[in-house]
Amino acid sequence: MNRELKRVSIVVIVLFVALFTSTTVIQAVAADQLGDDSRNTRTLYESYQVERGPILVAGTPVASSTPANDNYKWQRTYANGPLYAPVTGFFPVNGEPTGIEGSMNDYLSGTANSQFLTKLERIFTGQKPKGAAVQVSIDPVAQQAAWDALGNFTGAVVVTEPKTGRIIAQVSKPSFDPNTLAVHDTKQVDSTYDALVKDPTDPLIDRNRGGDLNPPGSTFKLVVVSAALESGKYTPESTFPNPGSLTLPGTDSVVINSGGGTCGPGATVTIADALRLSCNIPMAELGQQLGDRAIRDQAQKYGFNVEQHIPMTVEKSVYPAVADTPQTMLSAFGQWEVRATPIQMAMVSAAIANGGIVMQPGMVDQVTNSDLSVVSTFEPKQFGRAISKETADALAKMMVANVADGAADNARIDGVDVAGKTGTAENIGADGKADPYTLWFTGFAPANDPRFAITVLIEDGGGMGTNGYGNLLAAPVAKKVLEAVLSK
Repeated sequence: MNRELKRVSIVVIVLFVALFTSTTVIQAVAADQLGDDSRNTRTLYESYQVERGPILVAGTPVASSTPANDNYKWQRTYANGPLYAPVTGFFPVNGEPTGIEGSMNDYLSGTANSQFLTKLERIFTGQKPKGAAVQVSIDPVAQQAAWDALGNFTGAVVVTEPKTGRIIAQVSKPSFDPNTLAVHDTKQVDSTYDALVKDPTDPLIDRNRGGDLNPPGSTFKLVVVSAALESGKYTPESTFPNPGSLTLPGTDSVVINSGGGTCGPGATVTIADALRLSCNIPMAELGQQLGDRAIRDQAQKYGFNVEQHIPMTVEKSVYPAVADTPQTMLSAFGQWEVRATPIQMAMVSAAIANGGIVMQPGMVDQVTNSDLSVVSTFEPKQFGRAISKETADALAKMMVANVADGAADNARIDGVDVAGKTGTAENIGADGKADPYTLWFTGFAPANDPRFAITVLIEDGGGMGTNGYGNLLAAPVAKKVLEAVLSK
């Protein structure tokens, strides 16, 4: 081979390698990025050529596609949009879908691998392409009851089935109307979205799953008492000193009980009474004795420090990696750097209701093709065992006492044993000043045969001029929701 031919061959090979590399990068590496680029109108229009499958609640569409007289062919619409916004999310013309629209996008758009044969069949038979329907576990009665009970509070309500982990209500307020983000005018969508992002009330955030996570306050005492009973060193009748105030070791910080003074009469107080009256000092003393590792290990058995998927992502609830003695004592009543989502606290109370077994929370019951063939079905899955059956029974008994004759008595329902725990968590802002309290209730009913677990979160002290507290505001919300679902 002469020199010129060799040079030409080298150039051809180099060009071939460059072409092969660029083609591979475009098709295998950059395809998703190019497809998602808002400037790629062809891909954008193609994504609307398929009739997107509906999202169903009790068989009724809460998100569906209707014909549109424009290049998009289909218009996504949402029935009772603000009520179901934390569930459905939205499907925009120029951005990422959220909620079920995002997490189940492959099924709804008909592009999931499990739908390949159905897609081929439609091509061969000349049928119009159509996505699958996603049936969620939300109960319309529970969802509406949670919405109504939360009223004008800023916060969230989640209701689950302890035995299965199915989420039957998930409400977050303030909410938004997904219809305003699904219109085909991109400038209008951008304007609406920007306004929602700038809204100081954060309506786009599902407070059940994330956002600025709140300290769980006294609801976390359920985790600490779990660790104590599981250690085998304590019983509900174990006692602790009962002072009116407690200075944390090596600090000037003083712990007091929520009402001030001692935790009931007497020089000592039992774990059961400390939980029933929701006292901080005995829990701090218990936390000091248990130590940081025991509390963290127990929290993680309930799901703390683990990201959940329902299928939307649930932000990790946090028990900090390392805590010294004063920090551990503060964490024992849900303060310091402990943070939790309502879904996480629902996992705690649901596990107690379920004999100590934590179920994976989930919202999708079934996915079906347009011909009603089943693509996928929800199966209950265990996250793991958090506590023994004996510990769960002891905690349930104490939680019933909390509602019957304790700090959660505003959740009482005539004729029904309700198990519950309230929380009133102090928030310290970046400026070191105390922001309005975060208010909680978590529990389940009926206590003797639990059907529903519920967690209520109310932020900003309930919007009151002075701080509210868990039993005053969160417990009545839980009561109204439980009454509605139990009377079905």
